[in-house]
Amino acid sequence: MSEESLEVLVVDDEPHQREMLSEYLASRGHGVRVAHGAESALDLLRGRAADLVLTDLRLPGKDGIEFLRAAREQGSDADFLVMTAFGTVANAVSAMRAGAYDYLTKPLRLEELDAVIARVAERRRLILENRLLRRELRESDDLAGLGPAMQRVCELADRVAPSDATILIGGESGVGKELVAKRIHVKSRRASAPLLKINCAALPDSLLESELFGHEKGAFTGAETSRRGLFESASKGTVFLDEIGDISPALQVRLLRVLQEREIMRLGSSKALAVDVRILAATNRDLERAVASGDFRKDLFFRLRVIEVSVPPLRDRPEDIPVLAERLLRRHAARDGVACLPLAPAALTALIHHPFPGNVRELENMLERALLLARGDRIEPEDLALDTPARDDSGESAATLPAAVATLEKSWIRRALASSDGIRAQAARLLGIPDRVLRYKLKKYGLDRDAK
Repeated sequence: MSEESLEVLVVDDEPHQREMLSEYLASRGHGVRVAHGAESALDLLRGRAADLVLTDLRLPGKDGIEFLRAAREQGSDADFLVMTAFGTVANAVSAMRAGAYDYLTKPLRLEELDAVIARVAERRRLILENRLLRRELRESDDLAGLGPAMQRVCELADRVAPSDATILIGGESGVGKELVAKRIHVKSRRASAPLLKINCAALPDSLLESELFGHEKGAFTGAETSRRGLFESASKGTVFLDEIGDISPALQVRLLRVLQEREIMRLGSSKALAVDVRILAATNRDLERAVASGDFRKDLFFRLRVIEVSVPPLRDRPEDIPVLAERLLRRHAARDGVACLPLAPAALTALIHHPFPGNVRELENMLERALLLARGDRIEPEDLALDTPARDDSGESAATLPAAVATLEKSWIRRALASSDGIRAQAARLLGIPDRVLRYKLKKYGLDRDAK
């Protein structure tokens, strides 16, 4: 079988139709079983799961829709494709409402059947990827163990995740906005359905529109079959629109309709289709400024920003760098098949004081390069290819482990004092240390004048 092969159950009371479909599907590399009616099909599903059930609408005993509902009640998660010679709108609506993936009329056109099966295979692949993603996040949370700033981001994400609210995730490029979106999806009630993502800045307008909304056959040159877009494919799941600030005014209007009406129209169609998706969006632009300048619709901005989650840049949370660096070095050592080298104290200090305009993405690239090119048994400052020496906020160099620790402590304390308006007791709580320990460190580092 091919990598995209499916386990298909064909249910039809016409022997010729069953034989024709089973032979054709088997020739395409799919595993095929057949049943003449709903009861025998239910028995087969109890014995072995199927990816796709291709069922006639009119069956002896239970009809196709009753069969679908019974299969769901006994726990089948197969996608159902309903066939009928009576292609009425009412039949189509009934089948889709009952949970059918799609609806085809007889006599079947095999190229149309192939196109639908390809979409089913892609959908099931995405569902499997999302299950693996949730397991990976449970086992290794990339946001775990970080400092107070990112923990506040995580707490807000976890609070709003169970809702269906649209969320706008802001922050510079490379800060980890996609990780926040994944966390929200995994902790939502939609976690068992797909999380589909698209970078709105990476595609031209016409292609982006087709990717999001889908198209009908003949909608444009090269559209040889109908195709679902992300909003349909992510049914009951989440769509993550990265770099939403870069979409055109025309697409802004179409996206506003999705948020207001929860429906779409494929390119080349005048029929509205209901969609059940949650939308998460991210941007590195100042959308309020874009609204003021007329580059972004005000009504869309407020629809997107029901909840806003802002991810701070790495330069504002240097306390995260030791944890991130260790995690990234382990990951790339395993991926590249090399030994995981530790950071020399001076190298860690250099990282802590580097401005990181590219944020976590820059840190990751820098560490992978250093891991592959380092000549010794640890990563030294020269392996990082930094342009500036490491210095603390006062300009003092830190080239030893005690100096690096002291530099990090001063950075944490200064930020805690800033967050608590200089109130020492509140700063101590933010740092997770007793007030007397903070008093000692304030005096040690000459920061006591900044505290109340």
